[in-house]
Amino acid sequence: MALFEYDPPERFVAGTVGPAGQRQFFLQATGGGRTTTVSLEKLQVNALADRINDMLDEFAAGEASEQAAEALLDNAPLDTPIEEEFRVGTMRLDWEPASRRLIVECHAAGDAFDEADEALAETLADPALDPSQIVLRVAMSPAGARAFARRSVKVVAAGRPPCPFCAAPLDPAGHVCPRANGYKR
Repeated sequence: MALFEYDPPERFVAGTVGPAGQRQFFLQATGGGRTTTVSLEKLQVNALADRINDMLDEFAAGEASEQAAEALLDNAPLDTPIEEEFRVGTMRLDWEPASRRLIVECHAAGDAFDEADEALAETLADPALDPSQIVLRVAMSPAGARAFARRSVKVVAAGRPPCPFCAAPLDPAGHVCPRANGYKR
């Protein structure tokens, strides 16, 4: 398994490249003189931020205070050059109670076995040892995780505003709204 591990990272952020409506979303972890960049979908960034906030509220409410998160907030752009290691397929969040840290794991798209690979999965003694697996693992303090989630929410919200009638994204060139022109009422 190819593992990119940051425990703890010097920097872990979500960011974008491109104009609104054509943005590409990335997660970038930096530490120990190296940087790992992975691409993912806007909805994945949003879901990750929401779930991190939920987990922190449940397990570390006092440790992830607003002041501590504000002190760690990183508004700098992504480090360049942006060279994608892999595209994220699935993500996993864990809370380590002993070390009081949140663990984010991003698995490359295609790592998860589908039904066609079921026989192959059964032959592997330990899927974690599968050399085709690629994983980014980041361990963060509660305050660092809250700062990551805050930035991620801002990154997602910085896109095109939604149409007040149909909630579809508004393009700068205009928007033909199905609700405003008599269709799909």
